[in-house]
Parts: sequence; structure tokens; C-alpha cells
Amino acid sequence: MSIASNLTYIRNQIPARVKLVCVSKFHPDEALMEAYRVGERVFGESKVQEMSGKYERLPKDIEWHFIGHLQSNKVKYIVPYVSLIHGVDSEKIVAEIDKQASRIGRKVNCLLQVHIAAEETKFGFDEPELIDFFESGALDRYPNVQFCGLMGMATFTTDKMQVQHEFEKLKTIFNRIKNRFFGHDFEFNEISTGMSDDFPIAILCGSTMVRIGSSIFGTRVY
Repeated sequence: MSIASNLTYIRNQIPARVKLVCVSKFHPDEALMEAYRVGERVFGESKVQEMSGKYERLPKDIEWHFIGHLQSNKVKYIVPYVSLIHGVDSEKIVAEIDKQASRIGRKVNCLLQVHIAAEETKFGFDEPELIDFFESGALDRYPNVQFCGLMGMATFTTDKMQVQHEFEKLKTIFNRIKNRFFGHDFEFNEISTGMSDDFPIAILCGSTMVRIGSSIFGTRVY
């Protein structure tokens, strides 16, 4: 099947309220442009150098999402143009994003990554750390960061009940954080979770944004 056909199939499974992030990492410009020509404008990349190169070469109405583990020394390269940083997994990274955004007079949209998986290799805050982060005055301390919601990755497993439990846990944490620190602030409203293998479960559990790569573009070319 073509990329366009894959997108039609996936779009039919995603409600209008859920944003599709086409995970284009390790795929060539031509593959992105095939998706672009059928209307996709949101692309996700996990390597700073690769995303910056694509940003320079490809149409400027593309919304670039950084979905990888971000190192503090790379932040300055993406802050000028990135639309959303998904995996903000420590206060150190928040501080660097705020610093670099302040330098250019920009407010950068970010999602805080929550560790919901059983695997220790996943990054992110746990719920007590998130509460401490906001209670300590993070909203005032980092004025150039717009906290838009939370992001999480489920355990890599075929156990769908475990995956569902982890997505439900993220939704519960999101609700607690939003109600306690954001109230009716409509800026804090995103839950980014769900990928090619589990996005239908993620949507049922409240995800507002799914990150799909292989089901659109096929096997990655590393």
C-alpha cells in the first residue's frame, strides 16, 4: 500500500478531536512530501540534526514535533522553529528550553513526559515529582515555556490489558495535575500517547494526540 492509502486507513480510525503526528524519523524527504500532498502537516522527529535539515528543506507550513529524548546541548537548535516538544523529561531540560526561548523572545510549547511503563529504560517524571515541580513555582519560574499537557509511552508488550492500564494511569495523572494547577486553562489539554501498535487503545483512554510512524511510512531506513 502507498503512504496515501495508509493515511486514509489510519484517518478512518482517528476521531477529529485527536491530532495525528506522522512520525517521519529516518524517512526521506520524498516520503514526507507524499504525506504532505494528501494534507498532512504535522510531522514528528527524534533527532535534532535530522529534523533541522528537514525543516530547512521542506515547506514552511509544516508543524514540527520533537518526539525523542532531548539533550540540553541540542535545545538551542530547535527552539526557533519547533511547534511542540513531546518528551520533556526533567527540570534541567525545562530550564534550558526556557533559557533559549527567552533569548529569542519565544514561548515554546512542551509536554512533560511521565514514566508510566514497567520498563526502567523509559524516561520521565513520576506523579510525586510532577506535583513537586508545579508546587515549587515552575509556572512562574519558566515563563517562556508553555506547558500544554503530558506525554507517555506504554511498556513494549503484547499484553493489551497492561498497555490499557498504563494509558489509564496517564489520564488519571493528567486530570489530577490539570485540576490542581491549571483549572480551566485550556492551554493544558493535551495527552500524547499511542503509536502504531496501540493507538486505538490510547484514544479510548483519552489520548488527544497519537504518534504513528511505521503504519504510515513502512519500515524505517536507518
